[in-house]
Amino acid sequence: MSRVRGVFRRGTVYWIRYAGPDGRIARESARTRSMKQAEALLLKRKGEIAEGKCPVRLTRSYTFQELAREYATWASRQRFFKTKKYFIRQLAERFGNLPLNSFTSLAVEKYQTEALKEVKPSTANRRVTCLKHMFTKAHEWGWVGDDTLKRVRGVKLLEEPPGRLRYLSQEECQALVETCTPHLRPIVLVALNTGMRLGEILGLRWEAVDLKHGFLLLDVTKNGERREIPINSTLRATLEAIPHGPESEYVFADRNGRPYKSVNNSFPTACKRAGIRDFRFHDLRHTFASHLIMAGVDLTTVKELLGHEDIETTLRYSHLAPSHKVKAVSVLEERLSSTEDKNIDVLHKN
Repeated sequence: MSRVRGVFRRGTVYWIRYAGPDGRIARESARTRSMKQAEALLLKRKGEIAEGKCPVRLTRSYTFQELAREYATWASRQRFFKTKKYFIRQLAERFGNLPLNSFTSLAVEKYQTEALKEVKPSTANRRVTCLKHMFTKAHEWGWVGDDTLKRVRGVKLLEEPPGRLRYLSQEECQALVETCTPHLRPIVLVALNTGMRLGEILGLRWEAVDLKHGFLLLDVTKNGERREIPINSTLRATLEAIPHGPESEYVFADRNGRPYKSVNNSFPTACKRAGIRDFRFHDLRHTFASHLIMAGVDLTTVKELLGHEDIETTLRYSHLAPSHKVKAVSVLEERLSSTEDKNIDVLHKN
């Protein structure tokens, strides 16, 4: 692994990569198997550029359209390409044939301002996040220099209003389960007992269900990370009751073995029968997390169960755990009281 950014190995020798005065990228073989010698050559080239010299011919300047096409090809392998494809197309229409190395923080911030006239801050942030990752890949491909990447990635995302947090009470959960159709009931029970997303549930395969060791293994999640979810007694009983024939590898499938595509009709109907309003299937995930927090489960554990990338996302549930603050202060009180008692005993002995 390189100790200096811009030194990489190709075959048996090291190469160096650096940006010229105009930001265009140069790649040059160091013609050595020694990393130290390659690092020395890189420092020499950077010194020459600082003095106004151009030691080698730099690669051509790429346009945003070219990046959009190449990035779309790369992103087509990703799970959520359908959503990202829209962002790529929208960004390509906005920036056209603008040279990549001419991008500045101001240009991106102006785009943010323009986007706010049409979409919500959250959507504008998704577009800018896509833009940033496009430049990250462009940097990896040697299309832009460090300075250009730094300018684009340095743009801060817009502040977003608090997200929706709707969850069911224990009574509402029971009422919902009772009004579900036979094919919907196990899907809802899995959501309530795992916090899994609808796509993860409908895409669940029997090979990912380990009843012997008591967990579900999700290899491909929204964040692209592996996640293990413990199976409680309710979930175990639910899974064991589902017919497991050889006609389908999916847990939730029709008589022909084809996985269910959605619950767009059955779920709203069940909510209506249960007298539950303004509730979406994704809110079952909020219900799972909210009841864990209210039961005293720590935020870090909830984060891991939900598969959040960072604790900030999980903190939206923290207000549901006021008892944690009370408990924390009580622990401190007990500790301080114990210390005070010891001090008093010492004074009495003296």
